[in-house]
Amino acid sequence: MNTVSRNVADLAGRILMAAIFLIAGTGKIGAYAGTQGYMQAHGLPGALLPAVIALELGGGLLIVAGAWTRIAALALAGFSVLAALIFHANFADAMQQINFLKNLAIAGGFLLLAANGAGAWSVDAHRSPATGEPRRASP
Repeated sequence: MNTVSRNVADLAGRILMAAIFLIAGTGKIGAYAGTQGYMQAHGLPGALLPAVIALELGGGLLIVAGAWTRIAALALAGFSVLAALIFHANFADAMQQINFLKNLAIAGGFLLLAANGAGAWSVDAHRSPATGEPRRASP
């Protein structure tokens, strides 16, 4: 794969991985009370919903931008595994089993992103690893 193709694939992959979280986070805002009730029905306090929305929206945006990608990817991987275990562990229901496996696959993708980074077309690629500041041009 040539450099441009790799960069396009990296960016497209980040956008596609983040899309589900951006859509889900936005949807939770629009269905706030229902989402709180669903969480509570699964034993979680509804007070966690703002943190969930912030993680989905914030993490999704960071992944798309390729900013603090490794941290965001690890957070979303952990979130995906927890969501699978809490909300989709009813293996008697074929749809829940598929959702469980989907969440694990998403977590796997985020682990690859955490291991390999966001690629050249990202905010991370243009920052100094030591300071997080924009890289300065060499004299």
